[in-house]
Amino acid sequence: MQPAAKLAAVRLVEAFGTWPAGQAGPAHGAARATALGVPAARAARLARQTGSLTPAADEAVVQVIDAQYGGILTDSASVLVVCAQTTRTGGTTRTGGTVRHGGTTVDVRLSKGARGWAVTALHPATPGPPVSPDAAARAVLGDSRIELSPGSAADVRSGRVHDSVLRAMTALAGPYRISVSVVRSGHPLDVFGTTRPSDHPRGRAFDVWRINGRRVVDPATPRSLITGFMRAAAAAGSYNVGGPVLLSGGAADQFFSDATHHDHVHIGFLT
Repeated sequence: MQPAAKLAAVRLVEAFGTWPAGQAGPAHGAARATALGVPAARAARLARQTGSLTPAADEAVVQVIDAQYGGILTDSASVLVVCAQTTRTGGTTRTGGTVRHGGTTVDVRLSKGARGWAVTALHPATPGPPVSPDAAARAVLGDSRIELSPGSAADVRSGRVHDSVLRAMTALAGPYRISVSVVRSGHPLDVFGTTRPSDHPRGRAFDVWRINGRRVVDPATPRSLITGFMRAAAAAGSYNVGGPVLLSGGAADQFFSDATHHDHVHIGFLT
């Protein structure tokens, strides 16, 4: 819908989340942002907002898994940049020290001006510490047909995701292979552009960006695959299924489509 907005968000997340030895910290991050053309004062402010994107480490490399809309309006946007990240701490060579594989999701806010889309704020995910998983969470975490982004997996491990969401993931993973981008953290608190609370931060929704290995946003992905999946999500108990196709039938307002959901399927629950 607005690819320049996504590109601006991804480039900045890559700049903040990747650094070589000796280049960790907000000052270096701000310098990398400035090199992309971000004004120095804004770059310094954004560097202080990186949170889980900049864990303590000597080196880091971010790989962007997906960039989906958290909301898109005429002159403002939320782009949810879903990341995997590998870090190294300690050691004297690039192969020494402790290597960790993690990642996060960053809600990148942008505004559109005369020069195009510019990042105005970063809201990295804060999933909370892991707890002992219950049966529903263990089923999701152990299902090879459910691909969880690092941030989504952390949400499930935090114990803050409703069982209705977890049971639906498991049910959908029977007929489909699903790639989950966002569950609870790293999503706007309110439905973008409104004051209506989103189901995501309350642990009552999840987004799917790929079905059976096919990206929802890809025009080559069969519409029948997406519509069949959306109807299956409704059958799994979702009261609010959104995607790139507006479906008929179902309960009142059960299905919806808009520009924000051009690139993923949203699956929400009342409880």
